[in-house]
Amino acid sequence: MIFILNKTNTIANQFLAELRDTDIQQDKARFKCNQEKLGQILAYEISKTLRYDVKEVQTSLGTANVNIPADEPVLGTILRAGLPFHQGFMNYFDQSASAFITAYRKVKRNGSFVIQVDHISTPNLDDKIFILCDTMLATGQSVVVVCKELMAQYQIKELHIAAVIASTEGVAHVRANLPKAKLWFCAIDDEMTSKAYIVPGLGDAGDLAFGEKA
Repeated sequence: MIFILNKTNTIANQFLAELRDTDIQQDKARFKCNQEKLGQILAYEISKTLRYDVKEVQTSLGTANVNIPADEPVLGTILRAGLPFHQGFMNYFDQSASAFITAYRKVKRNGSFVIQVDHISTPNLDDKIFILCDTMLATGQSVVVVCKELMAQYQIKELHIAAVIASTEGVAHVRANLPKAKLWFCAIDDEMTSKAYIVPGLGDAGDLAFGEKA
């Protein structure tokens, strides 16, 4: 399944518009905050798909029955660009454990690249719902490599992949390689540059949030 947030008219479109706006992007705090807000909105949408149990809650005047999530998902992100988006998910799934992965494009002499995964720090994912949060899903290769690495080590019960902006090509790559994953995006753009940047996209999310890499 694929969920696309900007297919409906909600306040989320305001946050997405500000993320794309080159003038507003100069405010790093606002850029990170808008990612965080969109993470919260997608976390809320994902929460609708979870399994719930009834819990009896004691109030000062009696008892109330409330539907509470039966499973706390594990939240994962690929360093460093995805950190603010991941924070939005943590704000809502505030009892969840987190996984952190370092992965980058290792460029070859001919200009092509492979995805290098250097480090994975994760709780046990066996029989867990896992949500991978990454700001941009361009080629989709990083997400596929990371998820396959985790799936080789753990029996993940349910896989969700969330991004602020994805490319059409990246979505196709993920669907072909991770057909059981549930995909959640704020927007999908049709084009990519020769260097695999999404167009119109928003630029380099990591640099905009944390400063340009030396």
